[in-house]
Amino acid sequence: MKATAITAITLMLAVSIIFTAGCISSSDTTEKNVVIVKTQETTLQPVSYDDSQVQYSDVNGVTIAYREFGTENKEPLLMIIGFGGVMEDWNTTFIGILSEKYHVFLYDHRGIGKSTDVEEQFTISQLSDDAADLITALGYEKMNIYGVSMGSTVSQRLLIDHPDKVRKAVLSSAAYSSNIPETEKLHGLLKDAAENPDSPKGVQKEAVANLLYEGSYDGLSGITNDVMLITGTADDITPQSVAVDIADKIDGSWLVRFKGIPHVGSSYAPEEYGQIVTTFLEMDESPA
Repeated sequence: MKATAITAITLMLAVSIIFTAGCISSSDTTEKNVVIVKTQETTLQPVSYDDSQVQYSDVNGVTIAYREFGTENKEPLLMIIGFGGVMEDWNTTFIGILSEKYHVFLYDHRGIGKSTDVEEQFTISQLSDDAADLITALGYEKMNIYGVSMGSTVSQRLLIDHPDKVRKAVLSSAAYSSNIPETEKLHGLLKDAAENPDSPKGVQKEAVANLLYEGSYDGLSGITNDVMLITGTADDITPQSVAVDIADKIDGSWLVRFKGIPHVGSSYAPEEYGQIVTTFLEMDESPA
């Protein structure tokens, strides 16, 4: 795996080292191409969620419910939520920061929240196809994407199956499979949800889709889009070691580790996550 220069980013909450693929040890840090980014005071207002904002689009045989923020901005950013999540679960400060510079789209997966479903069991690949078709339905050839937890699994599939639909991708709290030793806790949570008769139907189907998914590991090395992974060192559901493995497979990818942050870190450090995401999306990574 070709290793490129390491970039160090200092944040107010924690020190996060960004490694390009193949550079996965802090002992490898050099002074070459070091960029220092400091958090700035912000007067940004969090977004608010209101049912009047919800719009609908017919996609891939179902109706997908979505919201949009930052509509005055040109560059689109599609937010892909995690297992059992709905649009309203995104941290409002985090979305407010992103929507200052990006046209941000939130949506509910099929069978979840306000989106419809069909009777048959769906797959992770179908959720990826939904995202790809939604990008087209919203009038775009491609979008930046941010996927969290299960949303990062869907995003990996999107990068593998529909790379032309993606500009840059951020994979947060990522795993390439729920059926590996490192994700034993995640596997247990999914199994419990799949077998619990009181779980909502859509949540059960999401759990089954994840449990049946063969994983994306073999396809990661073929990804050529610009990708950044964000992980928290206190994440015991999708541990940082899995993010390291993914970063090592995607040539030129970035890896950001937030010290002491658990699963779905944007809920715990929304300003820091918002800043690092916008830094990555704005950076021109074309060869000089």
